[in-house]
Amino acid sequence: MSLIRALATIALFGVVLLAQKPKVWTGAEVMRIHRSAILIDTHNDVTSDTVRGLDLGLRRAEGHTDIPRMKQGGMAAQFFAAYVSAGAIATGTAARDALRMIDTIRTDIAARHPESFFLATTAAQIERAPKSGRMAALIGIEGGHAIENDLRLLRAYYDLGVRYMTLTHSADLDWAGSSGATTNKGLSDFGRQVIAEMNRVGMMIDVAHVSDRTFWHVIETSKAPVFSSHSSCRAISNIPRNMTDDMIRAVAKSGGVVQINFGCEFLSQQSADTSAWTNPAVAKGAADATASISGPVQRRAAAEKWAAERMQQATIDDVFAHIDHVRRVAGIGHVGLGSDFDGVTCAPKGLEDVSQWPNLTRKLLEHGYTPAEIRQVYGGNFLRFMKAVERAASASSRRPFSK
Repeated sequence: MSLIRALATIALFGVVLLAQKPKVWTGAEVMRIHRSAILIDTHNDVTSDTVRGLDLGLRRAEGHTDIPRMKQGGMAAQFFAAYVSAGAIATGTAARDALRMIDTIRTDIAARHPESFFLATTAAQIERAPKSGRMAALIGIEGGHAIENDLRLLRAYYDLGVRYMTLTHSADLDWAGSSGATTNKGLSDFGRQVIAEMNRVGMMIDVAHVSDRTFWHVIETSKAPVFSSHSSCRAISNIPRNMTDDMIRAVAKSGGVVQINFGCEFLSQQSADTSAWTNPAVAKGAADATASISGPVQRRAAAEKWAAERMQQATIDDVFAHIDHVRRVAGIGHVGLGSDFDGVTCAPKGLEDVSQWPNLTRKLLEHGYTPAEIRQVYGGNFLRFMKAVERAASASSRRPFSK
């Protein structure tokens, strides 16, 4: 009997070992699951290049984004940023610049490449993208100064296809505070009118870049869910652009989503500590090292190169850590992807460009995420949020908030 018991114990031990051994996912399995998702990225800044003439249809050696690599990565939908520099506030060109950026998305991307893109404005249109064989191209304004304190412009942008607006960028506005300023300014009365009008027309409210105080004012004011199009978790990388756990929970409670940013500083504290963007000492070192170079454009390029060579690169494991952190803080239903590709100087190892999305699918599978959960992260959560904003607008009065 002792021999039989010993053999049974050995057999049971072997079963336990087999159960504990992680599954090895084949490339075919990863791609099957990857293709089953509607992959939506809610922030990409390649528009800063297309507005200057870049043809997105050509594969390029530099940058993060082009059509061949987007198709290789299995993308279904891309929100392109209609970015407006905060410097346009002083020059009075914010609306003009916003219109140029909207036009580059409509003309240089969607219309120039109808075989690859169609301009989308609704969640239902995004859902049809995989069957159409084309990607949905959508527009998000980055910087509320684009409306020049005029709700008429907000409505005009909506009519042109803009479906979200990042309330601020790197500087405070008259009506909202930026995470790039030290004032921690909140919403003004007009800022609350902006939120109400965005709710009314169905434009998604993006709290990326806002000050902490403005964030909480938005949560108090909005009648529709809100989201962050490209932020990560402050608990992991403590920078003002990232969100605290309380903020993440508040976004989730509203019915919104936190879309993880792939910028190295957003993902890794080591990266943030060695970045000229987030560490003033590194920025000063870069400026001092390149001070003798003549010409502001050349000097800036040299300073960026100097800083990039000294910055700690984040990895795909850091991306997973942020996704999983939101999952643990707020639930699997409130996390998504907002890469900020071509808007960041450093992308994580293993996710260096839009062709490498399948690497993230593999990483999530290896950490025990189910195919259904991956489909939620990649697009399902965002689509639910977008539909909720659309429903809130449909239920509201169609009378304009102000004349």
